[in-house]
Amino acid sequence: MSIQDEKIIELVKNLAAKFLQHESNLTSMITVTGADLRSKGRESTIFITVFPTDKEEDALQFAKRMRSDFRDYVKENSRMRTIPFFDFEIDLGEKNRQRIDELSNQ
Repeated sequence: MSIQDEKIIELVKNLAAKFLQHESNLTSMITVTGADLRSKGRESTIFITVFPTDKEEDALQFAKRMRSDFRDYVKENSRMRTIPFFDFEIDLGEKNRQRIDELSNQ
């Protein structure tokens, strides 16, 4: 991965965190934990975690509904040449890490 790709990923993560904080209804805490870039910067997946976990499905549906608004937000708040098409996913790696921590503390 090039340095430019890493900068774009960091920018996308920061913009996603600000966007979700501003647009969500605050019934759950949505945290952006990562992002990736595919297809030469044309597609990006943003990984989130949700607390409380019983609101996870609602938060994911909300984030997926807001994809086009988020793309417009990125256009307005960045100077990226190519704006990727975004998707949101629950960060399963983070969930697994939390489960391992939970088991190791027992």
